[in-house]
Amino acid sequence: MPKANRLTVLEPEGMYPDAALEERVLGPTVRVLQGSAKGGIHEVPDEVCAETDGLFVFRHWLPADQVARFPRLKVVVRMGVGYDRLDRPALDARGIKVCNVPDYGTMEVADHAIALALSLRRGIILHHDLQRGDASRGEAPAPWAYLDHPLIQRPQTRVFGVLGLGRIGTAVALRAKAFGWRVVFHDPFLPNGVDRALGIERARQIEDLFSVADTLSIHVPLTRGTRGLVDDRLLRSMPAGSVVVNTARGPVLDLDALHACLRDGAVAGAGLDVLPEEPPPEPAHPLLAAYRAREPWLRGRLAITPHSAFHTPEAWSDIRLKSAETMRDVLVAGLATNVIPPGAE
Repeated sequence: MPKANRLTVLEPEGMYPDAALEERVLGPTVRVLQGSAKGGIHEVPDEVCAETDGLFVFRHWLPADQVARFPRLKVVVRMGVGYDRLDRPALDARGIKVCNVPDYGTMEVADHAIALALSLRRGIILHHDLQRGDASRGEAPAPWAYLDHPLIQRPQTRVFGVLGLGRIGTAVALRAKAFGWRVVFHDPFLPNGVDRALGIERARQIEDLFSVADTLSIHVPLTRGTRGLVDDRLLRSMPAGSVVVNTARGPVLDLDALHACLRDGAVAGAGLDVLPEEPPPEPAHPLLAAYRAREPWLRGRLAITPHSAFHTPEAWSDIRLKSAETMRDVLVAGLATNVIPPGAE
């Protein structure tokens, strides 16, 4: 194919040492460019934007003003499950196809959610922190003994709630069930019968889920309808000694509400892999400041990981290969693999 007619695909962040895999998957009709735009899409030179037909997006945001810099853009592949980093109205208005990669990292995120829940519920983080003491405050380690605490519960006598029963939510539900929890979920978009097939229970209203869930794991995408969904009202409706885990999107959980509920004991503990702003800005949110300072009231009650739930070496390889395959299917072959319908949140 003449060079002038070749398609050009851009991976702007320079995530990999070379483009050999992408070139192999996309084939000889596609030129693959690697960038070094670590700070954002705005760092990509205009002349590169002008040549780009397909764009991979991992960490970067793609707002409307940056979409406008890509006059030839036909396909954007979000290298992940969520696509809230992309300005959908701007892309839809141009007829640019938006794809995600929904089938990577499912096992990793599900394992991570359960690990956070168990590390809180079994008192692992609590006892770990107490056994170290705090040398900066002159504290000696706690006595060599267990501690009775609202965090510590027997799963077989409690309810594990799942908010959003997609691929990852389903994997979490099955893991929680295997540990003996009674599993209840809420997802208004799933047809009747899913609960019967999985051997779990359905809460028709979100309030019904929160009212029974001793441990709750969040697995909904970030949309206009889910931003701030888990608020003070819902958190305070949970049973005493409740735990909340979020490995989905930070803005779904109201951090101010979580801070207040942890502070006054309405919520016993929380495990967060995602935050409303990433990386967290300075000055830190009061809850993050208390966590970093190891303030005694919060010790052992909050676990934070840096949006790392998806990651294993295997998952990192999966996302690269599956993203390239999706770009090939949609940009080169004209298929609809992983294409998000226009207007979908």
